[in-house]
Amino acid sequence: MNYKNVLIIGAGPVGMTAALALHHHGVKATIIEVEKEGRERAGSRAIYIHRETLKLLESISPGLGFELAEIGIVWPVKKTFYRGDEVYKRVYEPPKPNTLPAFSSLHQHEIEKALFKACQKAGVEFIWDEPVTNLTTSDKGVEVVTSKRIWHAEYLLAADGSRSSVRQALGIEFEGPRTSDTFIVVDVKEDEANPLPIERIFHYHHPLVGGRNVMYVPFAGGWRIDLQLFAEDDKDYYASEAGVKDWLPKVMDPKYAEDITWISSYTFYQAVASNYTDEHKRVILAGEAAHLFAPFGARGLNSGVPDAIIGVNGIAKALKAETREDARKAVEVAANERLAAGRWNRECSNLALEHIQGTSEEIHLKREMSAFLAPHIPALGKWLDEGPFGPKTGHPQLSTKY
Repeated sequence: MNYKNVLIIGAGPVGMTAALALHHHGVKATIIEVEKEGRERAGSRAIYIHRETLKLLESISPGLGFELAEIGIVWPVKKTFYRGDEVYKRVYEPPKPNTLPAFSSLHQHEIEKALFKACQKAGVEFIWDEPVTNLTTSDKGVEVVTSKRIWHAEYLLAADGSRSSVRQALGIEFEGPRTSDTFIVVDVKEDEANPLPIERIFHYHHPLVGGRNVMYVPFAGGWRIDLQLFAEDDKDYYASEAGVKDWLPKVMDPKYAEDITWISSYTFYQAVASNYTDEHKRVILAGEAAHLFAPFGARGLNSGVPDAIIGVNGIAKALKAETREDARKAVEVAANERLAAGRWNRECSNLALEHIQGTSEEIHLKREMSAFLAPHIPALGKWLDEGPFGPKTGHPQLSTKY
């Protein structure tokens, strides 16, 4: 019998965070992953790790938070433009020595490499190329059927992404809409010999691309560029290599059109699982298995990490509980805390999208007036800058920011 105290499904950054959190509690971790060892997923995906997330990772794996800070970058300047005019600029103080910076910006592949190295050091067991085909829970534990064998465990943390086999097997539904607007997301490689200044820039109504919104964000080794399309735009063309090579030189140095490494188009889900645990309190959902948000505000991975850590905290308490009722309660409390966080983040992400999309006359007028008055009232420029990322505060009843 393949028996484990705890199984983790999914070897992405959230699953590996859960494994490190289990190791921190003295529990041996086993991760089952559908893909083959050594796979490298395309695209930058999660590129921004908040200081609060770095702190959480540092708390379960000393040195990891500082390593991610070291291999990433912190942009010293951010700017916001409105119809081509600068309406906001902030220059950050450089990070202090021996302290974690406000954030670290780096390719998700680099994040995963650092997590994998920490997991190897901690003795985490990885089971590769083994899709989950079915899963059932009972008051006695979890049975996981894969393509190769049957596993049994007392508890399971599911970090197997947006198409989570675990969530589907449990019959837990996603709740929330899919947005109508399409965004084109492009990664380009930095010209190391002649790099651009490291600045995060957001354009409302960029005049050289027909008034579409544009954002570009630097990360270690490259840039991510987001273009918001209009409803009538030809999505396939804008997301094609020819289309990107047409519009990209209008918003960045034309040389970057020759260094494209990834192109993708998105219409974002704003969805949260109806429950983060099963009826028997044997499973906890985490990361994209539990929620899908638009990326503005960086609420995906930055909420997935606390999902994993707090979920594991609940499982660790359940393993030590003297009664079955206390064990159920420990899992339920952890799951409900992260469910509340997920719903909060969805609403914050909805506010960010509304600010960017400007679908209502009210938000459109507020943005126009703020841009006009920003040179005289700096707080309005700050509002224009921060609005596309949603509220910075976390759920008022939770200890974590995201």
